[in-house]
Amino acid sequence: LTKKIYFDSANPFSFKDIITNLDNQQTQNIFGILKMPTRFNEQNKYPVVIAVAGSNGWSEHHYEYLEMYRDNGIATFELCSFQSRGISSTVGTQVEVTTAMMILDSYRAYELLEKHINIDSKNIGITGWSLGGGVALFSAWKPLNNAINHQVNFAAHLPIYPPCIVTPTVLDFGNSPIHILIGELDNWTPAEPCNYLVNKISKNSNIDLTIYANSHHSFDSEEPVKFNEKGYSFKNCLFRLNEKGDVLMNYLHLPMSSPIMQKIGFLFCVERGVNLGGNLEARKNAFEFSKDFMKKTLL
Repeated sequence: LTKKIYFDSANPFSFKDIITNLDNQQTQNIFGILKMPTRFNEQNKYPVVIAVAGSNGWSEHHYEYLEMYRDNGIATFELCSFQSRGISSTVGTQVEVTTAMMILDSYRAYELLEKHINIDSKNIGITGWSLGGGVALFSAWKPLNNAINHQVNFAAHLPIYPPCIVTPTVLDFGNSPIHILIGELDNWTPAEPCNYLVNKISKNSNIDLTIYANSHHSFDSEEPVKFNEKGYSFKNCLFRLNEKGDVLMNYLHLPMSSPIMQKIGFLFCVERGVNLGGNLEARKNAFEFSKDFMKKTLL
């Protein structure tokens, strides 16, 4: 019922590398772990959720979501973008493994899973937390979809506390349901930019969000709230994203399409130090919502 699967992806640093130069990116072998539903029958096809961890890597509460999905008849695929590249965490740097790399990995995983004998190719969803939430969100963005493979169509996107600090000029995120879950007190990936983004996108796409009161980053974990002095607080950042995939700095409007340019861009708005930890009520509600959302969109 559990299988480690290897496939080829690549290492684009930025969205621009995907949109303008995908064929020239260095190849990267990636693996993921496919787990079939709890009550598995080899004669059947099952929907699957591709799951993407955050910049701290995999945590206990991520695995709890996946177990919940499997108990409800949905297979899960743990995308191991970090481990495949020999990285354990990108907290405080955000350059070794990027959102662009992980989005490409998730598309390549989709292409692999849709051919699997026990996977329902029409019902492949994606979820992720923090950095992985950014993957679950921007995997729906049409310029990336068109550049990688426009036949890939995730049936559901569930980003959990994603960074919404990038506002695209192209507001097309497709027609599949997207729902963001985020904490009101999050100072790592703040809620307000997500609210702003959803209001802009919702005219063209099927997107909504839930903001949980009195909740920090990782509100769905059972860990107590603590301070992480390394984490980047993006509460003062709002970048623009143009149709070529350039993320533009707040003030100079220069593209942040290399590690050094990204560092310069962050200097203008990023602060060190963030809070993260659980809120029991928000955790319970988020798990319940996630279960219902995936059952409604995939089963």
